[in-house]
Amino acid sequence: MLLVFDSLTGNVRRFAQAVAREAGGLHVQSVTDPPPAPGQAYLLLTYTFGQGQVPDTTAVFLRAHSAGLRGVVASGSYHWGVNFGRAGDRIAKAYGVPLVARLNKAGSAADRAQVRQWLADHTAPHPGPATAERRTEWTPGLN
Repeated sequence: MLLVFDSLTGNVRRFAQAVAREAGGLHVQSVTDPPPAPGQAYLLLTYTFGQGQVPDTTAVFLRAHSAGLRGVVASGSYHWGVNFGRAGDRIAKAYGVPLVARLNKAGSAADRAQVRQWLADHTAPHPGPATAERRTEWTPGLN
């Protein structure tokens, strides 16, 4: 699964990169990079702005590319009370996806483990290359 992040201070970007590395090298990109392929599954990691708002850059990205959205992780600060990570609540409700984690600033090792577990539970294994079924049937020769 692809990790798509929106980061104002770098906290969310660093968190996404750490999760990707710890999960074995998932692809990470910004909401400002070329968009994922239509319908490609991704986990959105973003921040909360102002009084619990979804950042404009995240909102614009979602309006154009929500088809692949599978879950959301939102950062914020415990000091914001009810608005802590509230962008995640808003995105989850608007798009019908789970709020996978709420991060205090850059998140913790426990947060990364929680997100990695969610990814493991929601990422289909890659099918291997198609192989022709081997036939072991004996065919008599022309003796």
